[in-house]
Amino acid sequence: MSITAPPTSQTTWTKEDAKASRKANRKLHRKEYIWAGAFMAAPVIGWLAFLLFPLAFSVYASLTNWNGLGNMTFIGFDNYVMLVQDPYFWKALGNTVFYMIGIPIGLALSLGLALALSRRIPGRTFFRTVYYIPVISSLAAIAILWQWAYNGDFGLVNQFLSIFGIEGPNWLMDPAWAKPALIIMAIWKGLGYSTILYLAAVQAVPRSLYEAAALDGAGGWRRFRTITLPMVRPVTFFLVVTNIIGGSMIFTEINIMTPTGGPSWSTASLVWYIWNKAFKNLQMGYATSMALVLGILVLIVTVIQFRMNKRNDFSIE
Repeated sequence: MSITAPPTSQTTWTKEDAKASRKANRKLHRKEYIWAGAFMAAPVIGWLAFLLFPLAFSVYASLTNWNGLGNMTFIGFDNYVMLVQDPYFWKALGNTVFYMIGIPIGLALSLGLALALSRRIPGRTFFRTVYYIPVISSLAAIAILWQWAYNGDFGLVNQFLSIFGIEGPNWLMDPAWAKPALIIMAIWKGLGYSTILYLAAVQAVPRSLYEAAALDGAGGWRRFRTITLPMVRPVTFFLVVTNIIGGSMIFTEINIMTPTGGPSWSTASLVWYIWNKAFKNLQMGYATSMALVLGILVLIVTVIQFRMNKRNDFSIE
């Protein structure tokens, strides 16, 4: 005896039905597509308007003789040839590199302060606030205050040194002391920012690591070298990269404290020199070529830093 299945009704799906379905879906989701395109277009338009076009325009401007207002005269690579032969360019570039000396000094001081402020000491909240005040203060106002403090006759710095019988120099008018004076001010200005970041990194280190190291007989210095330093390395990497970029663009304090570039051109930074060539001498094409060279140098240093950081990556299992 055989049992046959009951007949079932089947719907035939034709090409016309599929086409009608796709058309209905497109109509249904048309608004979503429009809004998605609008949101996708916004960053693309911003990238074209504020990055690609200015970069392309800057590259072309660096190949012209242009005063920033009139017509551009194409001169090829003459600006770059003049740049290589310009002693003031190399002097300003050397000064800019010299300012980078303050980066490791500032990071070391910031880490030391972060370690101190991470302990339960009286008034640590007050000190955290005090160290961060210069960060949020106006750079122009701070530069004016430090210009007064560095005055060789009545400045606060020399008055303080005189208490110990030390005759301070005329800081901003002495070629040997002008750059160190600006470095000291820059370290003081950025100390609070680096300290806050290091403090967060130090407090995020698992206490179990220190306890295990102490049980193994590791002293304070060894715990600092083998645990604290590796654990705060990401913050150090971030601060080094951002400080190099920021240090290469130092301008405001130089323009206020040493508006002529300092004695014997001792404080002129590359950005300050670019600004003078562009807006005082109206050599916009030449200034643009220097700006592009500076950007390339910063990019090279940043890439090297990223590669070094990637090679030193570590993880805790």
